[in-house]
Amino acid sequence: MDNPIYAHDAEQRLTDLEIKATFTEDLLEQLDKVIIRQQQQIDLLIREIAELRQPAIDGGLGPARSLRDDLPPHF
Repeated sequence: MDNPIYAHDAEQRLTDLEIKATFTEDLLEQLDKVIIRQQQQIDLLIREIAELRQPAIDGGLGPARSLRDDLPPHF
């Protein structure tokens, strides 16, 4: 084990592992930020959908309308 080639190889492998670990930690932090941002977007969308559904639950402002009522006259 006192072989200088073995020691150099082991040192290089350890250095490579440390570099990979650092990159992995950075990637994990980036992915964590993405997940947090996506969860915030999901929460916002859920609130917006709930707000959009609320008038339907409350009875709306008038009678139910058909999507055909919104078509321009040339259709």
